[in-house]
Amino acid sequence: MSNVNFENIESGKQQTRSVKINKIEYSDVIDSLGKGIRDFQGDWKYGLAIGSFYALGGLFLLSLLYAFDLPYLFYPLTTGFALVAPFSAAGLYEVSRRRERGEELTWGHVVSAMRLCCGKDLAWMAVVTVFSLIVWVDFAVFIYLMFYGLHSITIPALIESIMTTSSGALFFVIGNLFGAIFALTVFSLTAVSFPMLYDRNVDFVTAMITSVKAVAKNRGPMLLWLFIIGMALIVSFLTLLAGLFVSLPVLGHATWHLYRKLVPAEETS
Repeated sequence: MSNVNFENIESGKQQTRSVKINKIEYSDVIDSLGKGIRDFQGDWKYGLAIGSFYALGGLFLLSLLYAFDLPYLFYPLTTGFALVAPFSAAGLYEVSRRRERGEELTWGHVVSAMRLCCGKDLAWMAVVTVFSLIVWVDFAVFIYLMFYGLHSITIPALIESIMTTSSGALFFVIGNLFGAIFALTVFSLTAVSFPMLYDRNVDFVTAMITSVKAVAKNRGPMLLWLFIIGMALIVSFLTLLAGLFVSLPVLGHATWHLYRKLVPAEETS
């Protein structure tokens, strides 16, 4: 298990060696989630601070949609907002890394790790995820315009349309079907890439390729992990993002432990 090499981060050096991927079981996903919960419980102040920042940022965006009379974008933005969540979890990776090594943990360590990792290709991955979010929201707007035109509609009216009309039901099915395909694609690119970029000094293309390979090699367990993330998103949506105060740090910690199982440091070649 390797430390984050801050000297290599600052010098801009990158390792481009190939990475061997482990085969995992469903139990490994559950175990990683359990470790994520324990990390949050053990050092909750870090997770709660990062989760609060993320959730409050989301609430700010939702308030803008409300101010500009765009309530129909609440759902796609709330679900799509998760696309940029892994980048905000960098500090959580540091917490989990230090806990598993039994090292001292302070705010200084967490903040320094987040600041230094921004000089790595994590910044490029952030661009990729933000671009994905923009594409997702744009497509959501396109689907809405196809079914409802330029008329703004309130959330209660939209729900009533979905529940009582065939066109509304079709709108819901098409939107969620595309959303599921899009989410699976982005998940495949980012499931491993963010913690890998934090842990090692590799380029973001290598990290994304490794992530796709990890998902492809472990389809069942990784689909379970995606399902768990999806359930957390549903809870967050139903609670107007309040669920993110806890779900984001727990999932962030769990992502680190799942990454360790998929791509342990000693397995590089």
